[in-house]
Amino acid sequence: MEALSKDDRYWIEYMNMIIFEFARSFKMPVKTAYTYLMKYGGIDFLNEFYDVEHTENPYYTVHTLLKVCNNNGGTFR
Repeated sequence: MEALSKDDRYWIEYMNMIIFEFARSFKMPVKTAYTYLMKYGGIDFLNEFYDVEHTENPYYTVHTLLKVCNNNGGTFR
């Protein structure tokens, strides 16, 4: 098995942190946050715009994710 690159490790750490912060911000279990973000396009958004989003304050990224998910049918406010 090949070791993860430094960039891959940063990406994994960032994704974990943002999912955790989303869950904490909206007082939900981490698994629920992950499922919600997967279902309504939040994870896809993070993958597509990682190069920009990882430089932002996590507070803004969490609220951007909420907007993305709501635009894709999510109902969490």
